Parts: sequence; structure tokens; C-alpha cells
Amino acid sequence: MESYKILLSEEELPESWYNINPDLPRLPDPPLNPQTRKPMGPDDLSVLFPMGLIMQEVSMERWIPIPEEVREIYKLWRPTPLFRARQLEKALDTPAKIYYKYEGVSGPGSHKPNTAVAQAYYNKAEGIKRLTTETGAGQWGSALAFACNLFGLECTVYMVRISYEQKPYRKSLMNLWGAEVIPSPSQKTQVGRTILSEEPGSLGSLGIAISEAVEDAATHEDTHYSLGSVLNHVILHQTVVGLEAKKQLEKAGDYPDLIIGCCGGGSNFSGLCFPFMLDKMKGRNVRMIAVEPTACPTLTRGIYAYDYGDSARIGPIAKMYTLGHSFVPAGIHAGGLRYHGDSPALCLLYEEKLVEAVAYHQNPVFESAVLFARTEGIVPAPESAHALKCAVDEALKCREAGEEKTILFGLSGHGNFDLAAYDAYLAGELVDYEYPEEKVKKALEELPEIPAYS
Repeated sequence: MESYKILLSEEELPESWYNINPDLPRLPDPPLNPQTRKPMGPDDLSVLFPMGLIMQEVSMERWIPIPEEVREIYKLWRPTPLFRARQLEKALDTPAKIYYKYEGVSGPGSHKPNTAVAQAYYNKAEGIKRLTTETGAGQWGSALAFACNLFGLECTVYMVRISYEQKPYRKSLMNLWGAEVIPSPSQKTQVGRTILSEEPGSLGSLGIAISEAVEDAATHEDTHYSLGSVLNHVILHQTVVGLEAKKQLEKAGDYPDLIIGCCGGGSNFSGLCFPFMLDKMKGRNVRMIAVEPTACPTLTRGIYAYDYGDSARIGPIAKMYTLGHSFVPAGIHAGGLRYHGDSPALCLLYEEKLVEAVAYHQNPVFESAVLFARTEGIVPAPESAHALKCAVDEALKCREAGEEKTILFGLSGHGNFDLAAYDAYLAGELVDYEYPEEKVKKALEELPEIPAYS
């Protein structure tokens, strides 16, 4: 009998997260204080994050134990299944083996609770009462609302306005778990008021929403800020995904030739790929492909430079591939992929040619998503569908070349709250936005000058 899924028991849930810092070819350039433009230390970050997370951010320990309380909550949905996409393979008539790691079985419906639960735990342990954050598509906001509810914390979510309007049920889900959800830019912060005075019809961006959430947290003593991607501690928590996938593929007697993930800030892609990266650096022939939207092609069209992580320039300055902190992408339905930068660790690996990147328009992405829904039965989140599109393309290349490769991609969440996007696709109403070269060029003119570290 053909196997469709490879499962792990609760006892096989990883006991530690994998930290890639000690295995990087070199350490990323340090984050800088936005006022002094000097390297940031723990004290600089303590206004936003608990010390437990700050220490993970800079740790050089390869394995960091998962607290037992976090591990017990993980068991609500972890370990997650690894599926062999046999029906998709059949539809594509490909000799390739296609596996996908499915994170949509969590309560919020994505991979995001892997770090949300951990972040809520460490903040609660240090006496914090409330967390603020931003969210694009609503996956991260839903996850943090879920986690805060479990630990008795208040939660304020600044949701990018275009996604707030496109995805009302994500807002409902956050409200259900007790979170306050505010469309961004908003009138609640100085950052939001300034942007709305200059552009009353602003669609918002993750950079703007980050600025609002950071301002809110920094001006309230009982409040910290929580980020759903980009930072090392976030990616660290997500490595539970790749660690499980590695063990599941061992059970199947297989190993991937290609690993593919969608990429907005880098947590999903890195969480799946980083546990395999050490094998690659030791000579294992495995390709890793980060997939972006052409409307926000950070790796494929950005530049490697120091830039602000948020639009208002109040958060840390990081060395990363960037489209410019003031760049506001078009209102594509993959709201979680509309960030101007990426994880510094991922960007370093891309700069070192250890990671590849491609970008797609949203119509071909949704075409692959519909095929997947009709063959595998799961409706992919628009973000995850970018990785799926790349997996389909690579499987078709295998068919043309007659190669039996093994493909692993991350299905980082379901699209059950994104059906309006599928309606638009089926009605022929989705727009494929061209790369906004002039807008990006203008945004890149505003990069900070960092002579000591450039």
C-alpha cells in the first residue's frame, strides 16, 4: 500500500531548537542602534524583548533546550505530518517525489505558533502583561493572539490595512482569542497619524505596522514587542519544523534534493531549511530555494545593505537584502510576503550562494494552488502557494529531464480564511503587479549611511 503521510509520535517531538549561528560561514554584521548607529547590546533590546529571547538572539550554542511548558503546548498540534503528494505527482506525470511538511494543523492554521508560544512564555516569565505586534495576512497576529490567550497576556495587533480589509475572518479569529486588532496605519500612534496625514488612503505595509507596534510597546512599561519573523530567536523556534521533517524523511528512507519555502521575512523558509543547512555546508548536494512575490522581490531584486527594519526608523538597523524601508508593496493577497527586508542570517547565506531565490506573479501561484486543492484536498495559504508553485515547476523540469529527484516544500498554512482571494482568481480578477523599479529605486535612496560597517 502506498504511504501518503509520515507521522511522528509525541515522544519524537524535538527536545531542542537548532541555532544556526555557530554554523554560519561568518556571523552577520551586528544590528545597530537607530540613534547612535553603534552595535546594539542586550540593554538596547531590553525595552522591546525579554532577556530570555535576547540571549537566544546572540547565542552561539548549537542546541537550545525547548522549555517543558512550551513543549507541552506544542503537543496540541505537533509533531505535524509530512505528506507525500502522490496525487499531485500523478497529475503532473512527474518521476519526482514531492513531499510537503504541513503546518496548517495548528489552531491558528500556520507555522507561526511555533514561535508565538515560545515568545509568550519568555515574556510571561519576566512579568510582562501585554504584547504588541504587527501582522500582514493575519497568520502571525492569529498565532500571537492564540499564545497570549494561553499565557494570560493581553495582545494588541496592528494589521496591515489592505489585509485587514481583504481578510476579515483573520481579524475575527484574533478577536476570538481576546486580541485587539487595529488597521495600520492607525490614529493610535504618532507614526500612524503622521503617515495618514501624508497619505490618507495608505494601504499600509509590514514596515509601517512594525513601527506602530514598536512605538506602542516602547511607550508602555508593562508591554513588550513581539516579532513573527526576521530575528534569530524567531527562526530558532521555527527549526522544530525542519528537525521533524528530517526525522520523517529518514523514516521514509529518503533525503531531499531540493527544499523549497516561501519567503517574506524568512522564518518559514529558514525553519524548514536550516536543519538541513549543515549537511549542505559539509558537502551534501541539496538545493534550497526561497520563493518571493514579484511585487516584493527582496532577495531577487533588493540590495545587500544596512537598513531600518521599520518604516519610521525607530527599530534596529540590520544588514540584509532590502527594497528600502519606505517601500510599500502592492496589495497582493500573500500579505505575509510584503516585507521590504529579510532575516540577516538568511541574507548572509544567500550572499554566500548557499541559498537560491525566485519570484512569481500571483496568478501562476494561484493556478498551482488550485491544482493542489483539486489533487491533495488542502487549500494552501497564498504565501505557502508560492513554495508550491516552485515545487510544481521543479517537478515538471524532472519530467522533461527524466530525473527522479526528491522535492520537499513547506506548506506553512492553510488558506481557509483566504477564499476571497480564490474567488478573485477564479473570476479572473487578480492583478499581476510588475516589479516597481522606480518605487524601489526611490526607497533605496533613503538607506542609512553606515560608514563603519558598510
